[in-house]
Amino acid sequence: MSVVTLAQALNRSLEHALAEMDDVVVMGEDVGRTGGVFRITDGLADKFGPDRVIDTPVAESGIAGVGFGMAVGGLRPVLEMQFMGFSYPAFDQIINHVARIRHRSRHRFTAPLVIRIPYGGGIGAAEHHSESAEAIYCHTPGLKVVVPSRPGDAAGLLRSAIEDPDPVVFLEPIRLYRSVKEDVPDTSFTTPIGAASVEREGSDLTIIAWGAMMKEAREAAAALVEQGVDTEVLDVRSLVPLDVESLVASVQKTGRAIVVHEAPRTVGFGAEIVAQIQQRCLYHLQAPVERVTGWDTIFPLKRSEHVYLPSVERILAAANTVLSA
Repeated sequence: MSVVTLAQALNRSLEHALAEMDDVVVMGEDVGRTGGVFRITDGLADKFGPDRVIDTPVAESGIAGVGFGMAVGGLRPVLEMQFMGFSYPAFDQIINHVARIRHRSRHRFTAPLVIRIPYGGGIGAAEHHSESAEAIYCHTPGLKVVVPSRPGDAAGLLRSAIEDPDPVVFLEPIRLYRSVKEDVPDTSFTTPIGAASVEREGSDLTIIAWGAMMKEAREAAAALVEQGVDTEVLDVRSLVPLDVESLVASVQKTGRAIVVHEAPRTVGFGAEIVAQIQQRCLYHLQAPVERVTGWDTIFPLKRSEHVYLPSVERILAAANTVLSA
């Protein structure tokens, strides 16, 4: 075990996969010589060479298309898109080909590839560098979508995504790359896709979040506990497949829930979680489920990020609403 950041955990997981699985290749803009825009692939090209860690042109559609061909041909490509806003040119390949090949070929072919996408705000980059469009990928049948918030989950979920027989969109919260640390095993390991994590058990209120918003969720829960509110904290981790059983069990126990995400409110993935809770927990709810989200606007410039991103104060205000109902 050693204490590492989320970025270091991802780098280590990629290194283990490249060393232990001959069919894994890493591909993307600047992933080789410079080690990626956030240095997640730092040092991998030196260890495994340009045939395994491949620098590509600035062409996301080409990255996804070539990666798809590699995957159908028997490799396990790990593609990097640099920023979520940069992934949009690759939608055609991802939605029409990557996600559909198992169904289209009647299971004769699959696309075992991972699409790594740094996403989210809080780094002073604005717009295309700070967007949270996870709902688009979740709305595409044939894709799995996972979002780690801790270094250990990042390493384990990435290895599971690489080993998965189908395509996985692996979202990496930029704001957490180097702001969280924890003990992570030095050897390779997997964390199951499709399982949420109950980080703290409670009986009065459930706070549900994923990715970078787990930081605010944890801080809000700590403040509520100090106020005497026994707060449960649930890290979704896997958006598709969604661990509905854990969500239902938590909310049936507490009777109150808040869903937190930084994507815009309208048709954000939180709406799906709320719908699942309302359908399955209606007679257990003591108050309507509250959402604390980003606003229905384009992501703002640096000086206004704090207004856009959900804050601990906004979560506490939502908690006051559900607790007083």
